[in-house]
Amino acid sequence: MNKFLSFIKKNKAISWVLGFQLFRLILLPFMGLMPQDAYYYLYGQNLSLSYFDHPGMIGYLLRIFTEIFGQSIFTIKFADFIITTLTILSFYKLASYFLSKQKLARAIVLLASTIFVSILSFNSTPDVPLLLFWTLSLICLYKAIFEEKKWFWILGGIAMGLAFNSKYTALLLQIGLIAFLIFSNKYRKLFLSPWFWISLLLSVAVTFPVWYWNYQNEFASFAFQSSERTSSISEFKISPKNFFGAIGHQMFLLLPILFLIFITFTYKYVKRALIKFKIPQAKTLFLLAFFIPTFVGFFSLTPIYWVKLNWMMPSYITGIILAGMFINKKLLKTQIIFSIVFHILVSAQILFYLVPIKSDDTWVGWKELASEIETLPEKKINTFVFSNDNYKTSACLNFFMDEKVYAQNIIGLPALHFDYLGDNLATLNTKNAIFIDSDKRFKNDKLKGTQNPILNKYFDKVIELAPIIIKINNKESRKFWVFFCTNYQYKK
Repeated sequence: MNKFLSFIKKNKAISWVLGFQLFRLILLPFMGLMPQDAYYYLYGQNLSLSYFDHPGMIGYLLRIFTEIFGQSIFTIKFADFIITTLTILSFYKLASYFLSKQKLARAIVLLASTIFVSILSFNSTPDVPLLLFWTLSLICLYKAIFEEKKWFWILGGIAMGLAFNSKYTALLLQIGLIAFLIFSNKYRKLFLSPWFWISLLLSVAVTFPVWYWNYQNEFASFAFQSSERTSSISEFKISPKNFFGAIGHQMFLLLPILFLIFITFTYKYVKRALIKFKIPQAKTLFLLAFFIPTFVGFFSLTPIYWVKLNWMMPSYITGIILAGMFINKKLLKTQIIFSIVFHILVSAQILFYLVPIKSDDTWVGWKELASEIETLPEKKINTFVFSNDNYKTSACLNFFMDEKVYAQNIIGLPALHFDYLGDNLATLNTKNAIFIDSDKRFKNDKLKGTQNPILNKYFDKVIELAPIIIKINNKESRKFWVFFCTNYQYKK
């Protein structure tokens, strides 16, 4: 123990990393359930080869953790924390192949100081396992290419497949690998190696469950994540709001210093390639091959499309290694100061909920909502409960309530993976229902006064009840409209 403490004292970088992780671990018990936590927990409780909006890796991992440690909010957060900690350790190993000890120390502090690592440690999303398997894939590919250890082609193929089974963005791993070989004079010959092709084929074979589920379900997930998501791109329209919003998101996730370093070296390498036709050395080219397609590719869409803040996360792995080559001690200190300030603000928000969040993407109020629904007199009259906000309210209520809570497929609307749970909605015929509708912009405690006209197609009568007001720290913070609906009639 004394030797370990002595080692930490001599290695300031390790001290900072442990400090940031200890801070996150201490906050875990105070974190409430996020809708994403509940939704992907629902994945794990309804095991399938794949799912409508994503592959199932995050659901499988949450199922494993909750089977071992029991169902609780802490267990779900703990799963995210452990997996993200493994990503940090894997990053350290990967970065050690490219950086000197001094630059390696800076790179690992850069990674640990970011807000995106905190988000991955606190919130269940497909990005949590994606970042781990993305990093492990790069470790294997490095050893296969630069150390010529052929069996790592096999391990790399498996890791790339598992990354795809986490999130479809992982397809950029194969794209990055192929791009690296195309632009590398020295390693282009690997296109002729059977090991390269075995690795690619194996990465596809590992993803078989995802493809088979899509085959069984008319490729619904692929359609949702491709044509339906990109349909707005065809409507070419410049949107400064999207562009500057993306910049704001990235500066928040990475913090300003790291984001500006990303922009600086991206400009440097792209300019050198396009104007001077100079290709970086092999190892730097390897890092860029797994950074440019994801970071620059998605960023180039921001003027015409709303790119979600997490889509660029995989590029951060090699991007931060590249940043470690450029950042100096002064800039690193500034990054740490930014990080400490941001994390203090985040912890204050988590502990005291100082600023109300006008969105359902929040960790407060869900458990209280479930308790309030249970006390409704109408709840006892042969009723079921449903909501129609895609998944958030329904998923959270499913986590906290003993009975099944339904989504908007009750009234014939698409409901993401709720459509694929195998529920026979016809068995609900003639039952009454409690319909919950979140008031995201909560301004007063009045009745809504109107109702969704679709409800009248499925129920004989719809009666608005008193809204449920949730108090946080003795302050009214969330509001849910409540409707009692009689005699449900299922329609195919």
